[in-house]
Amino acid sequence: MVVGGGITGLQSSLDLAESGYKVYLVERTTAVGGNMSALDKTFPTGDCSMCMIAPRLVEVSRHRNIQIITNAEITSVSGAAGHYEVNLKKYPRFVIQDKCNACGDCVKVCPVQACNDFDQDIGQRTAIGRRYAQAVPNTFDVIKKGTSPCRVACPADVNAHAYVALIAQRKYSEALEVVRRVLPFPSVCGRLCHHPCETECRRGEIDKPIAIRPLKRFIADMMRESGEPPPEKLPVTRPEKIAIIGAGPAGLSCALRLKEKGYSVTVFEASDKAGGMMTLSVPEYRTPEAVVQYDINRILDTGLEIKFNTRIGADIPLAKLREDYQSIFIAVGCPDPARLPLEGSEADGVLYGLSFLKDVKRGLNNKISGKRVTVIGGGNVAIDCARSAVRLGAKEVTIVCLETRDMDHQDRMPAHLWEIEEAEAERVKVKGSLCPKKIISTNGRVIGLELARCESVYEITPTSKKFAPKICDTERQSMETDIVIIAIGQRANLTGFEEIEKTPAGLIKTDAVTRQTNITNIFAGGDIASGPASVIEAVSQGNEAAISIDRFLNKQDIRSGRARQPKIADLPDGKIAKKKRIDPLTVSVAERITTFKEIELNYPEELAVAEAQRCLNCAVCCECLECVKACKPEAIDHTMVTQESELKVGSIILS
Repeated sequence: MVVGGGITGLQSSLDLAESGYKVYLVERTTAVGGNMSALDKTFPTGDCSMCMIAPRLVEVSRHRNIQIITNAEITSVSGAAGHYEVNLKKYPRFVIQDKCNACGDCVKVCPVQACNDFDQDIGQRTAIGRRYAQAVPNTFDVIKKGTSPCRVACPADVNAHAYVALIAQRKYSEALEVVRRVLPFPSVCGRLCHHPCETECRRGEIDKPIAIRPLKRFIADMMRESGEPPPEKLPVTRPEKIAIIGAGPAGLSCALRLKEKGYSVTVFEASDKAGGMMTLSVPEYRTPEAVVQYDINRILDTGLEIKFNTRIGADIPLAKLREDYQSIFIAVGCPDPARLPLEGSEADGVLYGLSFLKDVKRGLNNKISGKRVTVIGGGNVAIDCARSAVRLGAKEVTIVCLETRDMDHQDRMPAHLWEIEEAEAERVKVKGSLCPKKIISTNGRVIGLELARCESVYEITPTSKKFAPKICDTERQSMETDIVIIAIGQRANLTGFEEIEKTPAGLIKTDAVTRQTNITNIFAGGDIASGPASVIEAVSQGNEAAISIDRFLNKQDIRSGRARQPKIADLPDGKIAKKKRIDPLTVSVAERITTFKEIELNYPEELAVAEAQRCLNCAVCCECLECVKACKPEAIDHTMVTQESELKVGSIILS
């Protein structure tokens, strides 16, 4: 064994091989040649380095007694002279050597440029390529430095790094294809998502994170407005039938993934439209219904069957569904508003958050104009209610909640900070640390609200956070109001699902990884399993349930290999220049409080590309899979893993 593929290692290997010995030439990089392959001239003779080394590269690559092992390192050596046992760790190059013909088609489509360590980071190379032009072996390799933290942070594993890199290269349809591999609602999540990806973005350690969410919206809107072709109908190739209960984001995501696998899928929806809360209650100023419907229609256009106005448990017993379908996914959400047992809650002028938003969406609520409105609750639904009331012409809008407005406090409001700030900009007042005690009314009509001071909301220990508000009943205050909107959360309605095991909170109890319930062929996900959450989290659970159902029907282990433990990419080495973040424009406050038109505007193309080009490509390869599509010999395999092996050798030369 010769360790080190520089000029010394090459010559040693050739001398030994010519003497009749079998030689393992081990090199830690992806190609032999060592430092001399990177030089222009050699000292002190001034000879051309490549002229000296190239003949040896050719001989080594062709000699029948030499086996070149690149991208490898020795982990241990045992034994004695003549009888050594060497343990090797061979790292993946993600390209199959026997198939790669070094045509370079993959390089042409790779969207990522990274510093090239071969030339001391002076130049750049694409994520896939050769170490240098005359490299031996003449096989391409992929540089991966872990997984980008933006991707790891996404509940649904949307590959933000990939679609941002593709936008930077103006490859918009390819970028949208990356998103849709796991997220069928790019237009919606490009507007609604709480973007944990941006929180973890490495660029934020230099200046500000990449505007990942708005860039997703940019490609979704651009492709929609350009008239992208409809999706192909997906044929049924499997005999099994699967029922999906609920056509919200979790249900539709699960249905689409199973349809892609060839299953016969039927969705049962209690209302008259698909989309769940996305279409029923999300205000137009956040996401226009036509945009939501576009994403939904692309799912339905695959040939998915939906039965509307069909409530399982009432119209069709769950037992009947179990007879007709081999597996079931329950995604009914939490459609009922949480009640607040307050004195006076039956008075005229008391509304509930979700019901109010649904009425606003249908244009049914016209009782707000000129009134003083108080919203009880500190979550995003409460914020939506308040901002909707402003647009309906309320004279004054106030949010009162148990939590504090101080976002650095352990009792902080659950609503996202940017939502609170946008509401305050629209003249919504936020009053925290207050507990509603009584709705004051006269002649059956709301005239005020009595409140007490809330000292703390949660009881926090090193291992838990328990909702246990402490109220100071001796400190009371009253406020005048005409309308009270109670928006303190949502509750499940599981009538007809009595045989399914529940959690203490009244949700369906599921396995956190597989989404399986106490009945082996029934799975559940979305809000009904996790409690009210986000669209992206619901999509994630729908996708995971589809994997489980497919494995279950194929009699495979539904849990194996599901745990995500990626190596998170670090901040790239070297000095990084600061670049100002480019945010999309928004409609002025004066204009937006008078209309339900969308607040945030889409990027012009040049600004979107400029923002995408701020990406640091911290993981180098973004796994967009464009190289896989371009490679005709099918030589690229992104699933390769590190392999360990043992070799028996008689002697070792360290060079």
